[in-house]
Amino acid sequence: MTEVRNKEIGFIFQNYQLIPTYNVMQNIIMPLLIRGMGHREAKKQCSEIVKLLGIAHRLDHRPNELSGGQKQRVSIARALASEPAILLADEPTGALDSASGQEVLKLFDNLNQLGNTIVMITHDLKVAKAANRIVRIVDGCLSEYEETEPLAR
Repeated sequence: MTEVRNKEIGFIFQNYQLIPTYNVMQNIIMPLLIRGMGHREAKKQCSEIVKLLGIAHRLDHRPNELSGGQKQRVSIARALASEPAILLADEPTGALDSASGQEVLKLFDNLNQLGNTIVMITHDLKVAKAANRIVRIVDGCLSEYEETEPLAR
């Protein structure tokens, strides 16, 4: 299971889980280096992802120099870097102001259109309605399932 989590699942945390002494580049490539990827290849992969997420200009900044939305984008970049089969996002907008939260939801919609599977865990119905499908789990059991309207593009 550890290998599956390491290679097939990208995790996006509500509180970002960034290493405060690392800059943006180091936070993104660290999991790739742990997996055995070479430093040059990891930096190249990181460079492509940060362009997609609009944070390429922040590569040398540390987490305390970033806004909440930028920290979440770094967290998303780190999750995407290993090209996982699925992204799990735990309350991805919970620590953000509403404008930054909307930006993250639009980003998720764009990533989904590019072929990424994203499972968002949230208690916020407004956030849930940004998804294509809503599955409710109550006391460990599936209680409801509904299709939603796609996020306005």
